[in-house]
Amino acid sequence: MTRVGTRTLRTGGGGATGPATGRLSALPPVVRADTRLLILGSFPGTASLRAQQYYAHPRNQFWPILGALLAQPLTELAYPERIRCLLDHGVGLWDVYASCHREGSLDTAIRDPVPNDLEGLLVRAPALRLVVHNGAESARRMREIEALGLPALRLPSTSPANARLGLEAKLALWGEALGRAGVLPGGS
Repeated sequence: MTRVGTRTLRTGGGGATGPATGRLSALPPVVRADTRLLILGSFPGTASLRAQQYYAHPRNQFWPILGALLAQPLTELAYPERIRCLLDHGVGLWDVYASCHREGSLDTAIRDPVPNDLEGLLVRAPALRLVVHNGAESARRMREIEALGLPALRLPSTSPANARLGLEAKLALWGEALGRAGVLPGGS
């Protein structure tokens, strides 16, 4: 458990956490061998760490966007079914950082990040066609993905902190990426 402000968080991912280190650990990757598109965030927010679920903040647009594009009621499903649906469509989730220090949920507050083993992705998900970065902080590691021989795109963050683009604009950009990876319904 890690104290953040007045809240106690349970963190996952197998890393050391606790009052002695003040370090937060990320969630484990959601991928399998047939994953064609990997969505990389930066690091789970406070709500996600507390729930031990990717994109758990109720105002994050991730699940509504992916649900609309995949023609699935993701926001109505329990988390395990959401994950199963993504995997069945060839979509995986992970973050670029394995652990860090951070007060709150903003990417700008990330300190002393330890990166995840992105190179290991090729072993875990040999069918990868595309990696998309959910926001600017994740995209800082785009060159590493490209150096692995994988195409990468930066997409607008689905975070509630990113109000620069509206939902329709985000849907269009995310839809192009999912189409490019061949994970949209009827895609190849």
